Amino acid sequence: MRTATYFFIFLNLSLAVFEEPAVYPLPFLVTSLVEVLCLLVFFGRLTHFAKVTLRNVFWKDTKNICIMVAILFSLTDLAIYGVLRIYNVRSIRWSRIVRPIFLINFAESRQIRRAFRSIRNTLPEITYVFLLFMFSLLMFSLMALKLFGERNLQTAEGLPYFKNYLEIVFDLYVLVTTANSPDVMMPAFDFSSWYALFFIAFVIVNTYIFMSLFLAVVYNNYRKHLKVMFGGVNCD
Repeated sequence: MRTATYFFIFLNLSLAVFEEPAVYPLPFLVTSLVEVLCLLVFFGRLTHFAKVTLRNVFWKDTKNICIMVAILFSLTDLAIYGVLRIYNVRSIRWSRIVRPIFLINFAESRQIRRAFRSIRNTLPEITYVFLLFMFSLLMFSLMALKLFGERNLQTAEGLPYFKNYLEIVFDLYVLVTTANSPDVMMPAFDFSSWYALFFIAFVIVNTYIFMSLFLAVVYNNYRKHLKVMFGGVNCD
């Protein structure tokens, strides 16, 4: 039962690769039949679990309620999408976002629930570091707008350089990953090589300091919650 449950959960999640828009598109009839089969298996597994569990215990377990709601939502969304497709009305499968619920809430997924619960408990504790990082990003973006926005610089494609504040925020956010380095600073560097100091300072503060701090806070808090969950067992 556990192996079959895992197989159909994996099959249900993998449908995203084959459904429109897809990497390897398959006909809608094929993907819909596979999804209905998976949902029937999930419903059968839930029914089997209800047969061997006291009724009041079964209905008090939120995991079972989540699985039932996810099945109903998926079937309803699939039916609506199919009808709209018949009338050539373009729509979106909103129920795709609930598919991970099957992975988390079945009784066989106890270890995954523990990891998910640790992540959930860690999120509030990293909020302060994330807010500090966002504040730093917004302040550097504001400085970039003041430094470069009035100098009529242009990118290699001939577009205005650092004129729009939101675009600056996005470009500097990408720079945290160094994915657009050094292209993002070349117009400013061509105007004056001293402007490279701004981008060097940005990378040092946000990439090397804030990202290291962020990773340390996430790791330490996740490890702390995981140890508490396993009753103080050493997780090293």
